[in-house]
Amino acid sequence: MKRKLVLFDIDGTLLLTAGAGRRAITSALAEQLGAEPDFSLVRFDGKTDPQIISELLVAAGSSKPPAQDRVDALCVRYLELLEVELAATRGQTRLMPGIPDLLERLDAEDGVVLGLLTGNLAAGAELKLRSADLDPGRFVVGAFGSDSPHRPDLPGIAVRRAERLFESRPHGETVVIIGDTPADVECGAGISARAIAVATGSFSLENLEAMGPHAAFSDLSETDRVLDAIMN
Repeated sequence: MKRKLVLFDIDGTLLLTAGAGRRAITSALAEQLGAEPDFSLVRFDGKTDPQIISELLVAAGSSKPPAQDRVDALCVRYLELLEVELAATRGQTRLMPGIPDLLERLDAEDGVVLGLLTGNLAAGAELKLRSADLDPGRFVVGAFGSDSPHRPDLPGIAVRRAERLFESRPHGETVVIIGDTPADVECGAGISARAIAVATGSFSLENLEAMGPHAAFSDLSETDRVLDAIMN
């Protein structure tokens, strides 16, 4: 049986898509609204895709909360546009420092289950991983923005899906969530998960350390240190 469930965020943690996601989601909104309002004050990091779309609609003057069918339709269109954006910018998606070596080392650990915990819709997560030449299949379990628009729901979903691989439902330090935002650090509190923060996104190392993670790194390139924080 396994002894660690390691859940990675995607954007800013595993990879960056050179803005493809933001362009696709704002283009989907612009198509429906007939113009693209100023979305500069809406942060995308640390949120689920449905949450982002809802916030963009409110910023554009929609009722709060926006109708679910409208959000769902925009999610579908966003995925179509994301595929186009990633194809047009092929080769521009880049992995964050240390990710290839860290994933290889974790793959070699018999007791580790690799997974995803991301605000991306599941189909969007797959598109982004493939754009970085990462096989989505190496991540055995996952929880996505398409499972719930509320990020704190996602750790519970992930551990339920991983339960078959463990003697019991994983919780506490058995679960490690790795991400680049305060939301990644906070979201696992309900299952007492261990959080590892990495400052390869929009938040500084100091900002992330202030959230009280188990460990925090500027990037994940010091593989031995990161692996030690995950496993011990």
